Amino acid sequence: MPERNKSTVCLSLTGFGLLAVLLAQAPLSAQAQAQTQTETQTETQVQTQAPVEAEAPPQSQDLPETQDLAQTQDPGQTQDLPGAAVERLVVVSWGRSYGRSQEEAIYKPFTEATGQPILRQDYRGGMQQIRAQVESGEVYWDVVDIEPATADRGCEEGLFESLPLLLPPAPDGTSAVEDFLPGTLHPCAVGSVVWSMVVAVDSDQAGENQPDRMADLFNLNDFPGRRGLRKTPKGNLEWALIADGVAPEEVYMELATSEGVARAFAKLDSIKDQIVWWEDGEEPSQLLAREAVLMTSTYNSRIFRDVAIEQEPYTVIWDHQIWDVDLWAVPKGARNKEQALEFIRFATSTEPLAEITKWLPYGPARRSSHALVGPTVIVADVDVAPFLPTHPDNFATALHNSASFWSENGTALVERFNAWLQEPSG
Repeated sequence: MPERNKSTVCLSLTGFGLLAVLLAQAPLSAQAQAQTQTETQTETQVQTQAPVEAEAPPQSQDLPETQDLAQTQDPGQTQDLPGAAVERLVVVSWGRSYGRSQEEAIYKPFTEATGQPILRQDYRGGMQQIRAQVESGEVYWDVVDIEPATADRGCEEGLFESLPLLLPPAPDGTSAVEDFLPGTLHPCAVGSVVWSMVVAVDSDQAGENQPDRMADLFNLNDFPGRRGLRKTPKGNLEWALIADGVAPEEVYMELATSEGVARAFAKLDSIKDQIVWWEDGEEPSQLLAREAVLMTSTYNSRIFRDVAIEQEPYTVIWDHQIWDVDLWAVPKGARNKEQALEFIRFATSTEPLAEITKWLPYGPARRSSHALVGPTVIVADVDVAPFLPTHPDNFATALHNSASFWSENGTALVERFNAWLQEPSG
């Protein structure tokens, strides 16, 4: 998870420089993320045995430091500015460039439109802090950016408010239920942005024979060369089954059986001796730059920087990308519940979701937002739309990561994966 780096966007950098910095680093390594988790024993086992972890959006990590009110003031205080008398809405997210994109696209416009000041705080994910607040009755967070697994478990435990679907329609009148992508509306949370794992190919190295499907990742005969894969069963097992002929809609049903698990590992076996494992989000770009691999899995935000900004000769394969979503939720008993609901309605409306894409290449959870997507704020000649996971051309074969499946089966599959890593290839 991103570190608690409470800084705001520094607008003194412009052009390619700032956007490169915004996308300069992907998530912390699984090991670093595991060290920060303090959830239940079951969660800790999944964290520490292998990198099957809660997955915040793969974010850039470093921007120049500026003072942030969240660093120095207690939550819930009225805004310490002349004439301010409105209690601030405490909004908690992942921080770093992701949090700063939210500040530019959502927080500032929301405050301008409503007069409601916001106190931004960063966290590392999970439910420990949320649970502690709710159980103590001292809830000082009003809105939290969470992951699907947290939404599921937190809703079951009664840690989040049930959210009425009183969301604004699309500009053309399409209802919110129809406008949001399937799987992005939850009884206790509302989807915001979509990010994904894709395949990136070194086009120069591939030459005339260019891979163009995810299944080509497993085709050593036609596309010889090393493959980069994240060192985790998550995502790799799904891709292995699809490459072996399983229909995407049947992947998790198949993977829930011992036969399906064996089939997935057998497909991974077919390329095992050509795999270069990576753990930190920076590594895929480094592997491609060194020509250490022909192709590799990578986060869509990272490959956007490489291709669109640094203009590296890489090709993105969107076929069967595995996508995930971040959602907004309200902790149970939040003292500013009505303002929190107003914030979520604003933050998940068509225009703000489109605005986020000017800062980072995360896809809007609403279909209607795509008509408003255009060039990035910082590099005006780069159209971000073709690089979004939710762009219609990219989304046709996308597989939605099943948080419930990995919550139920993650520990066993991590153990199986660790054992498989120790087995000889072939």
